[in-house]
Amino acid sequence: MRTLPDVKAYDAVVVGMGPAGATAAYQLSRAGLSVLGLDKATHPRYKVCGGGLSARIDRILEDDYKSVVEHTVYGVQFSYRGADPFSIDSSSPIAYMVMRDRFDHFLVEKARRVGTEVHQGEQATSYRQLSDSIEVTTVRGRYLAKALIGADGANSLVAQQLFPGRQSRRMATLESELAIGPAPLYPGTGRVLIDIGATPKGYAWIFPKQERLSIGVAEICGSLASPKKTFDQFVRDEKGLAPWQVPQPAGHPLPLFSEQSGAKDYRESVGLVSGRALLVGDAGHLVDPLFGEGIYYAVRSGQLAAESILDQVHDRRRSLADYEEAVRREIYEEFRVAFRMALIVYTFPRLCHRLMPRYQNIIMLYYDVLRGRETYQTFFARAKYVIKSSFKELLLEAVALR
Repeated sequence: MRTLPDVKAYDAVVVGMGPAGATAAYQLSRAGLSVLGLDKATHPRYKVCGGGLSARIDRILEDDYKSVVEHTVYGVQFSYRGADPFSIDSSSPIAYMVMRDRFDHFLVEKARRVGTEVHQGEQATSYRQLSDSIEVTTVRGRYLAKALIGADGANSLVAQQLFPGRQSRRMATLESELAIGPAPLYPGTGRVLIDIGATPKGYAWIFPKQERLSIGVAEICGSLASPKKTFDQFVRDEKGLAPWQVPQPAGHPLPLFSEQSGAKDYRESVGLVSGRALLVGDAGHLVDPLFGEGIYYAVRSGQLAAESILDQVHDRRRSLADYEEAVRREIYEEFRVAFRMALIVYTFPRLCHRLMPRYQNIIMLYYDVLRGRETYQTFFARAKYVIKSSFKELLLEAVALR
């Protein structure tokens, strides 16, 4: 590949060094490729985020990430508009809570240690597809990349410039961080709080960290007319927050998966690969449409993108389009089921909340999805069977009482 004057060439340039970008950079560098990681921020940097990692992350990350875990979650306290709380706990972890500044910095440093050249505080401004590479222009210079990974978030500039006309779906979220010091964690050690009636078609949450709480609201299947009003109402209704003054929330877009972004026809492009560019994590809108989990899918998509690039390096007959196929098989098929579940939960939140105590076995089965022991597809099939069997039992009981 030719090198232009004052332009440095790399096997791969990664734009955005959050979980998706840092993970991809780590895998590519460890395999011996020359990798440049660009980030407009300087790590560690604060980021508004619930910081929830489903426990299935254990299956794809080395255990050293546990050094930055702030709270291990074994169960959930469910409520409906601040009322009728009940908890369902398990004996093994279902999730881990992290602060994004510490977690992301950990991943960036891990990539740096295996050879990634990291440029922080350097914002990319434009991208141009060439015949054999992609030219990246930043506020400091220009670079050539045999492959470009766009990991630059929900408002990705890589997506805007290299993926014209790509479909996108962003939901509004508001979140605040509340410092509570050494006070007992709320809603309790080993628990998070989920309120599925706090927004018209979404949920609110309280995620405990070390001496602080992440408090937020998200609209999953609609659009919030007044996000701040919804957030304030949740804080007022949630009696457990009464001892504290919750700081003003900050907003950020939640780039949820939608059916439009994952075309059913496998011959169509889902818009994750364009020439030599790949989109991962939030830039690819790889966020779970049920509860908005994004970090696991950011990490996993970063790994899949790196694997596709490495496969092409080792075998020129391979294509970067293999990344799209991998996302279809492993992620989009799951998201389609999660999307159907979200329509049920957020269309009938009160009914779902009332039924949860009766069907705790279904909640425990969902916990196994979070652990990676079940998929959304197997969960949905088994849950339907359990509910159908239960209705038959109720019908038989009713007949016997007549």
